[in-house]
Amino acid sequence: MKSINKIIIILLLAAAIAGCKKSFLDRPSTSQISSNNFYQTPSDLRLATANLYGGAPWWQWQQPWLLLGDALPGTAFYTYYGDLMQLYTRTITAQNGLISTGWTGLYNVIAQSNMVISGINQQAPASIPVLTKNRALAEARFMRAVAYYHLVVYWGAVPIIEDNTKLVNNPLLNRNNVADVYKFIANDLSFAAQYLPATDQPGRVTTWSAQGMLGKVYLTMAGWGQNGTRNQALLDSAKKYAGNVCKNSGLDLLPNYYDLFKVQNNDNAESLFALQWSPGVGYGFGNVLPVYYSPSGKLVAQGNGGWQPLQPTFDLYSMYSDKDTVRRKATIMLNGDHYPELDIADGGYNATGNSMKKHIVGNEKDNNSPTMTIWSSPEHFAMLRLADVYLVYAEAILGNNASTTDGDALLYFNKVRTRAGVDPVTVLDFDTMLKERRVELAFEGQYWIDLVRLSYYQPAKAVNILNTQKRYTFTYDSKTHTAQRDTTTAVPTLPATIGSFTLPIPASEITTDPKLAQPPVPYY
Repeated sequence: MKSINKIIIILLLAAAIAGCKKSFLDRPSTSQISSNNFYQTPSDLRLATANLYGGAPWWQWQQPWLLLGDALPGTAFYTYYGDLMQLYTRTITAQNGLISTGWTGLYNVIAQSNMVISGINQQAPASIPVLTKNRALAEARFMRAVAYYHLVVYWGAVPIIEDNTKLVNNPLLNRNNVADVYKFIANDLSFAAQYLPATDQPGRVTTWSAQGMLGKVYLTMAGWGQNGTRNQALLDSAKKYAGNVCKNSGLDLLPNYYDLFKVQNNDNAESLFALQWSPGVGYGFGNVLPVYYSPSGKLVAQGNGGWQPLQPTFDLYSMYSDKDTVRRKATIMLNGDHYPELDIADGGYNATGNSMKKHIVGNEKDNNSPTMTIWSSPEHFAMLRLADVYLVYAEAILGNNASTTDGDALLYFNKVRTRAGVDPVTVLDFDTMLKERRVELAFEGQYWIDLVRLSYYQPAKAVNILNTQKRYTFTYDSKTHTAQRDTTTAVPTLPATIGSFTLPIPASEITTDPKLAQPPVPYY
């Protein structure tokens, strides 16, 4: 696995930035455009930033995004892959492939974002308006901030790199303090919020994307280093930015939750930031989630893949109320479920077991996508949705209170619930909030982040949640509509501790840079 320094040196030597032609997603080879003659027009800047939305920059992060976010906190179970089982059983080693791939993938995004930022600052001529330059810089800084946010949430203190060229002369890096990493993220997002437009081409991030992400970051920062209660000033900042998205963006939830995860609704108004995956690209550039985790090869392009489904745990299943059928069926398949939009040629797909449904969008015929391959699902899965921001806003209002009946908190919290067809609530507390976030955002890489945020200021509560889970798979009887624990796949799990919330730095990185094993140092 490549180290941070190797990735960045390779990128420095690379001759290009990828772009697009007629389509946002039609990216030519990275060898077609030299950085020496690029960044000369506003169109060049748009091409440069388009490359940061998917393809190679984000490819390595997609599986860790899903699996770290949902297997670590006891939402997903998968027996086929030993590294994933380490996440589930809390036996993670520094040699874990998902840990290494996730770390490398995020620093790849950072390195490429830095390269675009540097290219614009150094190569763009004065003839390009400053506002146009800042808009492109804002896109790149948004991507860098999102990558750093995931790094700090999972690994804690990590190295901050904002200039790739400095690593050539000084390739050994110290980690930086967690508080400084969050400050760096907030600075990037603040710049993005200021210079990104209110509207843009579907799939491109806007100021609402940046402000929504900024609200989420401030909500997370509010608990860091606290004891029992969160920093009120940071909660107020989270409330300010998330609330501005809720009230002033003009955006609204997609009417039907189930429709959110259909390919024809890629980049809908609720999707504030989604990775842009193209069909027809080769291995290393496309969305691979269905080929690995579909319950059947019939649901994968050309009938290949679907080697073993990613199963939900009983703990997740138990979160769904009797009325919460729309979200349940859109999120997890249960034995006997019928999906008319999948395997259409055979009259729809009938589930024969339990598995993840999100990201399983069907084969090339189901999606009218003849170029779709097993390595290139056309789903643009969202990293940030408007519903997430609604819940961030409600939680920021709840803040350090035991409960709240605040009108705004209830309004936006209940928008999420009523869209799902479940009854609104009349009072909010933290446990209600956490459960709602888990159900709404299951299999979207969010639940572990929510628990980490809690662990910052209430570590005992966060540890207790992990240790009291019904962390096992189950069978489902479609005739009686009952679930029963599946004892045949029971796997011993180590008790969680507060140390469980920080992943080990990959062993390959420590070998390459021993300074990463030293205590973190200030960045500012």
